[in-house]
Amino acid sequence: SPFDDSLIASGSDDAKVFIWKVPEGFTLHTDADEPQDVKPVSKLTGHSRKVGHVLFNPAAANVLASSSGDYTIKLWDVEAGTPQLSLKHGDIVQSLSWSANGSLMVTTCRDKKLRIWDARQQKPVHEVAGHAGAKNSRAVWMGEHDRVATTGFSRMSDRQLGLWDIRAPREPMGGFQILDSISGVCMPFWDDGTQMLYLAGKGDGNIRYYEYEHDKFEYLSEYKSADPQRGIAFLPKRGVNIHANEVMRAFKTVGDTYIEPVSFVVPRRAEVFQNDIYPPTVGTKPAMSAGDWFAGHEGLPPKISLEDVYDGQEPTEIQSEVVSRPSTSGAAAAPAQAPASTKTEPEPTKTASAPAPAPAPVNVSRGPPPSMKDNKESMAAMASKFADNDDEDSSSDDETSSFEEIPKPVERPIASRQVEQQRGAEPSPPQRKELPAPFGTGAPAAAAAAPSPAAAPTPKEPTAAPEQANGPVRTPSSAAAGAAAGIRDYLQDIKATLEQQKQQMAAQMEQIAALVAEVGALKETLGVTEDEERAA
Repeated sequence: SPFDDSLIASGSDDAKVFIWKVPEGFTLHTDADEPQDVKPVSKLTGHSRKVGHVLFNPAAANVLASSSGDYTIKLWDVEAGTPQLSLKHGDIVQSLSWSANGSLMVTTCRDKKLRIWDARQQKPVHEVAGHAGAKNSRAVWMGEHDRVATTGFSRMSDRQLGLWDIRAPREPMGGFQILDSISGVCMPFWDDGTQMLYLAGKGDGNIRYYEYEHDKFEYLSEYKSADPQRGIAFLPKRGVNIHANEVMRAFKTVGDTYIEPVSFVVPRRAEVFQNDIYPPTVGTKPAMSAGDWFAGHEGLPPKISLEDVYDGQEPTEIQSEVVSRPSTSGAAAAPAQAPASTKTEPEPTKTASAPAPAPAPVNVSRGPPPSMKDNKESMAAMASKFADNDDEDSSSDDETSSFEEIPKPVERPIASRQVEQQRGAEPSPPQRKELPAPFGTGAPAAAAAAPSPAAAPTPKEPTAAPEQANGPVRTPSSAAAGAAAGIRDYLQDIKATLEQQKQQMAAQMEQIAALVAEVGALKETLGVTEDEERAA
């Protein structure tokens, strides 16, 4: 039961549903040969064939749903021990899942139909075609969203994942996503706190998990094991190890011999409470009794603050909004907020303005919990508190840097005269785009004479005062032309220098050739042979 950890329901092949009460202090680790025998406290009879599934209502206390091979789902009042309602199907029910407020139910059936039920009306609101494969399909309601996730098989026996909008479930949103070609049934599990979907394969040891964001499932990672699981269940969020950043814990059966726990931990330092991955979660108090639920009442169970659990205090209760249907947005009763506002859930009020005897419960918005991207941003913000102020040091180093900017080359008088001749009587308007400054050396006078249009604000209307005082105004185009002329002069000087060096090298080569000829003539005159020269 979601509200009583010691209350367990089970279904069996004899068409009965048993209700068990775990004794206080019960343990399997005893010195006795056999563990203590526990007997059921109640037996619910009403099905005619074996019971395949049992599931407690997530909002009302002691309301149980059971599916059987007689093609029905019966809704029980556990305290009364009698079935109150019955949902009839056309074939064997393969899976069922409640909505967050317990008023709706989704089921998959062997007739390959996906049905959305208004449980207390005992009739399906929607009935559409599901996965086309012959093997089992499963469905899970995605918490407080108006979305349903299903897993099944295609006609080619490929495992598929589907996302459905319960308001218009004619076909899955974006079509079916193909997972792989493994033959084992894929069992979906939803975590409303981290907005993640876990898929565990029956007959294999892998558990892959996805993040739900923008009506899509984004693959994150996969837990792999060589030990296949035949069944698996997840612990409620209030039972995980918050100090170790454990977000989920699964228990899988291995070979029908033992149960193995599998922890899913966020890899970050757990020095303080991580409120982005631990929003308020459902506690042990139901929203209503079984009688109220069968009478037509609806509501979400109150939540508790996990920060109080982290600090070792009594959890503070946070009231949930009462909504008529999961499809209605929880933000309708509150002012509209941006999606980022749900990144941090409101904590119990601890005002310092006036001493209050006890914190009052806070009504929180039922918007979607933070996404993985918001989690990353909050992690970065938290890490920045402990980071060194490297930016301030780098900025001070930049201010005191010894490097100087390369000024523009000085315009030569010849280039200036050429520009004056080319320029007309009326100066050209300033251009917005500035040409890149050429590389060179010179005094910064040219840069001061021709300011960049990006550095100076654009005047609203032209002014003629600079022309009257200093003659024609130098525009960026004239400055660029003067710089180009200066470059041409530099190139001409370099060309002349190269020509001169070429002539000098030619003259030196001629002198070297003449000297070589003279040395050869002297050798012939003296009669010196090569052997004598080597001996010398």
